Amino acid sequence: MDGLVFLVGVIGNIISVLVFLSPVKTFVRVVKSRSTEEFESLPYICTLLNSSLWTYYGIIKPGSYLVATVNGFGVVVEIIYVALFLLFAPPWNKRRTAILLGVVDIGFFAAALSVTHLLLHGDMRINAIGFMCSGLTFMYASPLCL
Repeated sequence: MDGLVFLVGVIGNIISVLVFLSPVKTFVRVVKSRSTEEFESLPYICTLLNSSLWTYYGIIKPGSYLVATVNGFGVVVEIIYVALFLLFAPPWNKRRTAILLGVVDIGFFAAALSVTHLLLHGDMRINAIGFMCSGLTFMYASPLCL
């Protein structure tokens, strides 16, 4: 049974890698045109936060290295996307993206990490981060822009 669980986890990771790489075509276009055009940075910023929290969860939950590794990959990919966005966005959008990056990805993640690491222990820490991760995963069910 453990082998089957691992196999399903690996298949899930392969699918997740493909999801993380799905915006590559968009960013090839951004780099070629040297413009973000009308693209929004919010989906990449939210995915970076989501991947960061899932990576933390995978690190603190015993036996969850598949979760940690695939989301660690997601963190790297999303940082590249956000960096390219900042490089090629118009000035007003660079400011907006930098503020969102600071508040959402740095601020919220630092707060979540600090609170759970300093105030919670063991299963309480794992459960709290798990609930945050699950809550953020609902973003995939919503439209990209309202």
